[in-house]
Amino acid sequence: MNSRRSLPLAWAVAAAFIVSAGLPAAAAPPAPAARKAGTPSKSSQAPVPSAPAKTGTATEDAAPPSAAKDSPGNMTLKGGDEGTVFRTLTVQGEDRIHIEVERPALRLDMDPEKAPGLERGDVKDVLERTTPDLQAPLLAVSSREASPWVARPWLSHFPEGAVARIRPNVQGVERWRLVMVNARAESVAVYQGKGDPPREIAWDGRSSAGDPVLPGASYSYVFEARDKAGNKRNFVGEGFRVNSFRYGSNDDPVLLFAGQELVRPGGSAGLDDVPPIVTEAATVVNQAPASRAVHIAVTARSQEEANALAQRLTRWMTPLVIGDPSRLQPTTLVQSDAPPGAAVKITTAD
Repeated sequence: MNSRRSLPLAWAVAAAFIVSAGLPAAAAPPAPAARKAGTPSKSSQAPVPSAPAKTGTATEDAAPPSAAKDSPGNMTLKGGDEGTVFRTLTVQGEDRIHIEVERPALRLDMDPEKAPGLERGDVKDVLERTTPDLQAPLLAVSSREASPWVARPWLSHFPEGAVARIRPNVQGVERWRLVMVNARAESVAVYQGKGDPPREIAWDGRSSAGDPVLPGASYSYVFEARDKAGNKRNFVGEGFRVNSFRYGSNDDPVLLFAGQELVRPGGSAGLDDVPPIVTEAATVVNQAPASRAVHIAVTARSQEEANALAQRLTRWMTPLVIGDPSRLQPTTLVQSDAPPGAAVKITTAD
């Protein structure tokens, strides 16, 4: 039984490509034995004109061996030969061909800095490309946690307007004069005019220089009236006490109250129990710009009393005031005629 098998046509074509390209002949398996020129092999002695020879020999054009012998362009590839170009290739021997193809090195000849769509920008370009969402995080937090700076409109410890109203009931006067005095009979504010006085004179709690008086202290008034003949008549009013009050705008409020108002009915306020008047003061301060400092001025009869109250107010207001806790700036003042329990002034003026 003949052990030779016909080589597929594709392998024959590949071998022809290797030989035509000048690759070494060692890439193809060596032939069993080269025959002498002009001498047909034993397997090709009985050629069949109509079909290829059954000798295990594969040809590109399927020509009979006799045609390969007589044609001057047909040659047989011998082992060790290289660089030979054939018009028709005859491969004898094993039907396995080992092909080695040298692949070129992969080179990425590209500059990422100059690639289209990869232009590098500055910080401004990045920020404008990705705009941060500042509203969503705030809404998420406010939906889960209660804000400590919620307004409390039910608190009304700081009324606005006049702290005292004087209603002189005199007529037929040439000129009049109203003097607001403190407990030492010192003039604080003066109102005067010609003709009959108005039916009501409102005092806003500030001196003639515009400074607020001390809340918690006692004040009184003296009304002078002169007729056309030059006669003078004085009316001395009863003493009254100035309670907490406020003036100014929401952006620049001025709050004043007495230290005695920090005491709850039936006892004194604890160190951690914030009085309602302090809570309302923090609510009013939060309506002003958060960049301003919060001045807490305490006026007392002794330095120890002033320091103790200033520290307590700072501790109470720190968790209630928006912004940096360093905004709270306490100051103290010692005054012999200060009201009992001291007086407090809170302002956000620069």
